Amino acid sequence: MNLLTRTEEFVLLMILKLGNEAYGVSIRNRIHSDTGQLWSFASIYQPLNKLLRRGYVMKVPGEATPERGGKKKYYYHLTSDGKTALQEIRNTQNQIWADAPEIL
Repeated sequence: MNLLTRTEEFVLLMILKLGNEAYGVSIRNRIHSDTGQLWSFASIYQPLNKLLRRGYVMKVPGEATPERGGKKKYYYHLTSDGKTALQEIRNTQNQIWADAPEIL
């Protein structure tokens, strides 16, 4: 099993939560709203590129818009391997925490 890092897990979860609206800025904003932590763009794009190489996400170009100076926005979508990786990390975490003493 090839476990995700915590950062990769967060990025994949945000893509899952955002659905068709998952792009760099929206992923960053959702992480901020869910965790209270402001991540740099490098913190988002480095794991995104790794997840792309591993086949866990796909990158789809949107339409060019005047607001972006004619540049395209790129959207990210989970692949079936990405969904499987999220389920595996969730199952692993549940298993690890299952017999931990209740301290919180």
